[in-house]
Parts: sequence; C-alpha cells; structure tokens
Amino acid sequence: MKIKIIGAGLAGCEAAMWLAERGAEVELYDIKPKSFTPAHTYEGYGELVCSNSLKSKDVYGNACGLLKEEMRLLGSLMIEAAEETQIPAGGALAVEREAFSAYITRRIKNHPNISIVCEEVKKVPEEWCIVATGPLTTDALSDDIKGICGGQLHFYDASAPIVSRESIDFDNCFYGDRYGKGGDDYINCPLNKEEYENFVDALICADKVILRDFEKREIFEGCMPVEVLAARGRDSLRFAMLKPVGLTDGEGNKFYAVLQLRKENADGTAYNLVGCQTNLKFGEQKRVFSMIPALKNADFLRYGVMHRNTFINSPSCLNSDFSLKAKPTVFFAGQITGVEGYVESAASGLLAARHLYSKLQGREPVIPDNTTVLGALSAHIAGASENFQPMNANFGILKSPEMKIRDKKQRYAYLAKCALKEIEKYKGV
Repeated sequence: MKIKIIGAGLAGCEAAMWLAERGAEVELYDIKPKSFTPAHTYEGYGELVCSNSLKSKDVYGNACGLLKEEMRLLGSLMIEAAEETQIPAGGALAVEREAFSAYITRRIKNHPNISIVCEEVKKVPEEWCIVATGPLTTDALSDDIKGICGGQLHFYDASAPIVSRESIDFDNCFYGDRYGKGGDDYINCPLNKEEYENFVDALICADKVILRDFEKREIFEGCMPVEVLAARGRDSLRFAMLKPVGLTDGEGNKFYAVLQLRKENADGTAYNLVGCQTNLKFGEQKRVFSMIPALKNADFLRYGVMHRNTFINSPSCLNSDFSLKAKPTVFFAGQITGVEGYVESAASGLLAARHLYSKLQGREPVIPDNTTVLGALSAHIAGASENFQPMNANFGILKSPEMKIRDKKQRYAYLAKCALKEIEKYKGV
C-alpha cells in the first residue's frame, strides 16, 4: 500500500522520510519545479522561505531548542539536515539556506521507497495520506479542504504577542471583564495619559517588517495592525483595543487607557495582548509593549506576526493524532494545522507519520505526553479553544511542574529534563 503525501515542504519531507525509513512506500506530490507559490523561488524541497534560522540551540532554556532535541531523538530529517549545513550564528541554529534544501532534496530523491510526483493535487485523496501543503495551499485544494472541514478554513493574517503570566507585574494591573461581566476572564493593564501618549508615539515610530507583494494584498483588507491604527489619530487606540470604558479596579478607579490580556491556554500560563496584532520587528515589539507598566518585565512567549496563513480550525476538524475526524485515514501536518514556525511544522510531520504508521499496523496511535513540546503542540491543535490561533513552541504550553519553581531558568531546565525523559520512553512506542 502506498501512502500519499501532499507537499514537499518541511512537514511533508519529514513525514515522507520517517515512513520510508520504516519500509513504507511513499508517493510525494509537489508542484515544484513546474510551478511555484508566491513565497517560493528555489527548486529544492524543504525550502526556508523567510529566515534561515531554526531558532535557539539551548535545549534547557528555550522551548524551540528543546523541541529540536526531542525531534533529533526521534530521527528527524530536518535536524539531520540542519546539523550538516549549519553556519555560525551564536546561540541559534542557522543554516546555509540552499545547502539545507539541497540536502533534504537529495535524501528524499535518493530514497528507494519514495517516488516523486510533480503535479498539483486538487482534491484530498480518499486513501491513506498526509496533507502538508503549508500556508499557501493552492486555490483548488484549499476549496476542497474547506468543504471537508465544514467551511472552517481560516486566512490568518495577523497575530498579537503572547506573554507568560508569571512575568506580568500584578502591582500594575487587575482582573475583571468590562462592566463586571465574565468574572476574572481578563487581566487589565492601565495606562495614564502620559504613559499612553508615549506608547502611541513609540508604536508609530517603531521599525516595521517589510512585506512582500502577495502579503500586502492579503493583510490590509481585513486586518488592522495596532501601529497603523495608532497613526490615524492619538486617541484612536482609546476607542479601540485600549478603550477604558466599563473597566474599573476593585477600588472603583477609572483609567485613561487599558490594555486587556486574555488567556491563551486553559492553564492560564500564557496571555494574549488583545487586539494588538502587529507588523513591528520582534525587538521593537519587546521594547514598545514593555512600555506598558504591567508588562515592563514581560517574557514574550510569541511575538506578533503578519502574513497570509491558511489553516484549518484544527480543534473542530482534527484528532490529537493529526487525523481528520471526518476521514481517519487522512492526516494533516505543517502550518495548515495551526502550528507556527519551521521547526514546529516539521515536528507535526514527524508526529503525523508516526501516528499514520501506527494505524496501518493496526495499533492505536500514542500521543506524546504534554510534558513534552511535541505533546503540548498536539494538545494545542486538538484543544477546544473558541479562538483557535497558530502557536509555536514555548514553555507556556507545557504542563506545569507539580512543584513551584520561582526561578525561570531553573524551571525551564526542570521542564526540559522531564520532557527528554518522557521522549526517551516515547521512542520505543
């Protein structure tokens, strides 16, 4: 029996290699080199279209570093390619872009169990397959996926930053929803007039990411970056995401402007800056949003990003093994599932392959425990969040340790040790 994999990006190649190495026959479909998406230029597979960095190498202090180690232990092609083609980048794992893609392409094309089919797939196959077509899935396939997923196909153009709860300064904020509704659903971060005006000035003057042409067409039709809104008038934010109306602290005080933070996960360890989707550079986001008193020491788990990103509403469509609830032989992987980032996309391909292989062998897939980054990402895509949004690797999504560890470095190191211990057990499953 042949397994079809649609898309030869990081997730698709990761899945193809893992399955092929275990004797499965794989047909890998991709439109390259006959045609390209607006983001791709190189003929090779596993192309890095943005940065050439795979983020931190720090296994015990950075969640993406930990995720890469989890993947390495499970036999990841992407990690193998990165280690062979890495270039000096301090504490980050950066690669020579074309060499990285060439390495993956060579491994894929030379594997006897993988056959390459260069054509556009317009419908999701009925048989065993993994759909790993990424954020720029072609229109015909997007329409078919939309039909399968009950119309729930999102075009996600912006996200707001996410901060860890423990890094919020609670001397400068208070719990509560507008007009006293909803209990303590939000953390409210007030600003006085001077703080607000300084914040607005900083937003307007901050360095922004330069958008590519195909992104420009998508973004501004249905999305408004906070810095663009700020430039339309000094009080514009006070009538939008920073409006103070209906918000008072326990003592009845009213405020000039208020930023609300909303839970990003069920455990309440991560909070989203409500309405603050942004196109600022990452360093600028930290500088500018840290001007808000409650966020002066904020630990940013994820920075805001703006780009076209097609993804399904995974909690309603997918099981935690990345298979479709409506079609259990069809699996999804990559950014289309709602994981964010190079490493995370490849990781989902690795997991989808393992789970599909288990089902082919007549066994129930085993989901990694959410003490691991792999398990936490699996839980995220299958979670019951009403406001499902893409997520990258961060310690905020892992299961909290039973013991209280106040020092962040020590806590991260403890979480990493627990995760690697769990992955060693998971390897044999």
